[in-house]
Amino acid sequence: MSSSPAKPSELKSIALAEHALDVSAVPRAQPLRFRTKETHLSPAANDVAIHESPSATDDHLAQRLKEVIQNRELTPLFQPIIRMQTGEIIGYEGLIRGPSDSPLHSPLNLFKVARDCNLSVEVEHLCRRITLEKFAELHLPGKLFLNVSPECLIQPDVRHGETLGYIHEVGINPERVIIELTESQPTYDYDLLREAVTHYRAMGFRIAIDDLGEGFSSLRLWSELRPEYVKIDMHFVQGINQDPIKLQFVRSIQEIAEKSGTIVIAEGIETDAELLMIRDLGVAYGQGYKIARPTALPATTISTDLRNLLRHNGVAVYPHEAGRGHKMLTALKLLRSVPSVSPEIQNNRIYEMFNSDPTLEVLPVVSNGTPIGLITRANLIDRFARPYLRELHGKKSCTLFMDANPLITDKNTALHALSQIIVDADRHHLFNGFIITDAGQYLGMGNAHDLMREITQMQINAARYANPLTLLPGNVPIYEHIDRLLENGTPFCACYVDLDHFKPYNDVYGYRKGDDILRLTGKILSGYCDPQRDFVGHIGGDDFIILFQNDDWEERCRTILDVFAAAVPDFYNEEDRKNAGYISEDRRGKKVFHALVTISLGLVKIEPGHYVSHHQIASAMADAKKQAKKILGNSLFIDRRQGPWLNEKTDDDSAQLELIAPLL
Repeated sequence: MSSSPAKPSELKSIALAEHALDVSAVPRAQPLRFRTKETHLSPAANDVAIHESPSATDDHLAQRLKEVIQNRELTPLFQPIIRMQTGEIIGYEGLIRGPSDSPLHSPLNLFKVARDCNLSVEVEHLCRRITLEKFAELHLPGKLFLNVSPECLIQPDVRHGETLGYIHEVGINPERVIIELTESQPTYDYDLLREAVTHYRAMGFRIAIDDLGEGFSSLRLWSELRPEYVKIDMHFVQGINQDPIKLQFVRSIQEIAEKSGTIVIAEGIETDAELLMIRDLGVAYGQGYKIARPTALPATTISTDLRNLLRHNGVAVYPHEAGRGHKMLTALKLLRSVPSVSPEIQNNRIYEMFNSDPTLEVLPVVSNGTPIGLITRANLIDRFARPYLRELHGKKSCTLFMDANPLITDKNTALHALSQIIVDADRHHLFNGFIITDAGQYLGMGNAHDLMREITQMQINAARYANPLTLLPGNVPIYEHIDRLLENGTPFCACYVDLDHFKPYNDVYGYRKGDDILRLTGKILSGYCDPQRDFVGHIGGDDFIILFQNDDWEERCRTILDVFAAAVPDFYNEEDRKNAGYISEDRRGKKVFHALVTISLGLVKIEPGHYVSHHQIASAMADAKKQAKKILGNSLFIDRRQGPWLNEKTDDDSAQLELIAPLL
């Protein structure tokens, strides 16, 4: 396919495009990769992606690309960036698309062909010029974020004045243009990059780092350049309401940003839950399909539905990590420095070492860094206490009395795995301890006492964060969520859930069956609460907590009572189900009839300003639970009074209490 020669005006346009921004003036010998957000493309647009083989760029595509450049057949799109607390649009990210009827429509294809044709510079400069022109033409409010590669900034440029001249020509203040650095290859010359950024700041531009957490060295760039903005990669935003690791990443970035004076922008927000989570974390700005898709004619205000969602007076429910702490500690935590001996050392020398240090219980035998055995104090001294053994073997190699099959573990072995290894091993390893290595090389020793202490502490800590039986959040997350609700001034309902007649059931049917009922309870509570707005926790034993933000909390409570009442009989034998209970002996040996296990819900309505701490709320819930347990059968007790309970109750108190009839 041929085309007519370019007109002088068109050639001039291309020339101007090459120097529209001094951040884009680079030698053609080193073409740049204009970064685009491929996730903003439809699946159909990506279906025509071109393979990376050289043969993919044929003469037809090369000629078509030249036509695109000559005829300026590029369409700029703009995606709004909003202030998360108010919904105000603070600016737009500029994106680009090629001709819609061409394989070059996708930016991925467009710039791949441009690289193959050595036209990356021309295409990139033209993209920026067209984006700036359209931004000015549409009179869009706020700032314009332009994607630029770091290697582009560090190219020599002698036409600084022309940059400002062009920016003023299209009617945009340089302070409204944000240079969004996106890595397409590793950056190494940080000194030169810092000098370039300083220069462009002096011209009025501001700097943003794109896709934080995804690039080659984005954290290093943040530290070196101190940008005004950082954009968190969408990988860490999407699904943040379900992933505690992503949550912690974003929280950490937000904390660093607050201390460094940087504004955080969260990219890729696509759901209500992600939006509210990002807002609650205090992230300043947001961007993504939930807010608005990229379009050629973007809106200047957000939709009413989105504004109402952002104004929602509530807090997001943070995801939690079940069994927190179990995955963190390894055998390295148990490492003790114990001197090693070589196989050539005589038994007499080993005996002297034990005598000189009463605290020394074992000595590892190491050959060329590799442990081969273990000598224990008890074994050697016992041998030498026998007649003539010291005289016979004192000058022989210490390997004579060593355990040639010691327990050896790598420093990275998880403690719970190490515990199982010791349980499965011979008993003497429990007393001898174990050797800790690093890639097979001796590091030191560990002992069972230290291991038991750490495992016990891990279990205690884990139970505070997540109950090991139901895997629901434990005390610490419960209190943290209550504090967040109080700090946010959110009205909510705090519900204490307790099982009646549960201890006798455990005594008669056994703890395994009792655990099954607890798991059932956790499953029912979680199943009939909204995971995005209602928080379900397990304090321990048969005590649970629900923190409702939904207005239909009473309906949910009634459903929980109904479902629990219908499910519990399955945990009894036929005779006990028929009799609605069973007879067993109490602690005094007296026969007592026990009804089937029932569930009691004690609920307190919490209004802003009436409680100041989770301690007060916990006390109020406990009192409500006591009242609920006084009612026979599955029941709900609601305390509608405002503020902490007082020791002295007036007659008016009774009018504020509501009992829901038990469901038998």
